[in-house]
Amino acid sequence: MTAMTDLELRLPHRAAMRGRIGEIARDVTLRQTVVVPTFNERDNIPTLLRRLAEALPADGTEIVFVDDSTDDTPDVIRAEAANCPIPITVYHRTDPVGGLGGAVVEGMRLARGAWIVVMDADLQHPPEIVPQLVAAGVRDGADLVIGSRKSGGGTSDGLASGYRRLISGGSTLTTKVVFRTALLRVSDPMSGLFAVRASSLDVAGLRPLGYKILLELIIRNRPGRIVEIPYAFQPRHAGESKSTLREGLRFLKHLSLLRFGAQRGRMIGFGLIGLSGLIPNQLALWLLVSVLGVHYASAAVLANMLAVTWNFALIDSVLYRNHRHRRTLLSRFLRFFVLGNADLILRVPLLALLVDGAGAGVLTANLITLVISFAIRFLILDRVIYLVRPRPVPV
Repeated sequence: MTAMTDLELRLPHRAAMRGRIGEIARDVTLRQTVVVPTFNERDNIPTLLRRLAEALPADGTEIVFVDDSTDDTPDVIRAEAANCPIPITVYHRTDPVGGLGGAVVEGMRLARGAWIVVMDADLQHPPEIVPQLVAAGVRDGADLVIGSRKSGGGTSDGLASGYRRLISGGSTLTTKVVFRTALLRVSDPMSGLFAVRASSLDVAGLRPLGYKILLELIIRNRPGRIVEIPYAFQPRHAGESKSTLREGLRFLKHLSLLRFGAQRGRMIGFGLIGLSGLIPNQLALWLLVSVLGVHYASAAVLANMLAVTWNFALIDSVLYRNHRHRRTLLSRFLRFFVLGNADLILRVPLLALLVDGAGAGVLTANLITLVISFAIRFLILDRVIYLVRPRPVPV
């Protein structure tokens, strides 16, 4: 690959994305910056850097690692950098705001390349494809080039199990349904491998949550021309997958925020977590009434306490994770617990009316009372416990 010409470096590119138009507001002195977010990837670093150095010219390239590790990954990177011909920057974050997506945005802010290539450190994204991504963007006048596992010739064979393939496929389908119009040109919106033209990037408009930064970029920055390069997703070289139930919940929250805005997104997330709380609530109610013979009114109170504790654990750790600093854990839990049980003053009489007056089954009547209390609970939770102030979020 040839280095950028002096003319290419001097001329401003026109942005085709929503946001900053015209000349990029930082010095562009390189052809490409490779941004690699890392979390405990020490065993992958030597091979990653060797393969990147073999694939890319040292002149005109830089590698930016944004590291959230709890092991010695940043020390390993610095040690390997001494023998790597490509300049390397390591930025270790002590406060990993936004997760992997937040790390990518930090790397974009530090980048000096006309093209910013984002890839993982685990070698499931083959380093040899990086020059192809940039070359395709230059050749086709694109703003965004996506490494796709779904387009012609691409594969997802590197996914470790049928379960992960199922989750990946389900996430892709869900995302394309939710954002049908915006993703018409994108076969693999869940990809973590892509190149974006720096002059087309509005970093200030990105508010990532979790690991699906490409989706955030497409929806908020609205690329002009998108092209895709098929590639074969590789098995992980070393270490463990970072895909967890918590990341899955953060992904669902991110979808809600992008599609519906902040407050409506939180309400949907609150509703989904509330639905999950129906399982311990209804199960406990059934055990207490049918197995232990407890009166349905007393059983409803005890079952509600269990469900409230379940909901608090998910809501506090996922939905309002960035607002927890405003109150202590004990204060948040006590307020949530009081809120979650205060509606029993109305729910228990309504439950009795439905069971004794209308002849409804206990489980059915209990479900009806929970649905009625949902909206009031959310508004109090949003404004009183977590002190969230409404603000417009562009979608």
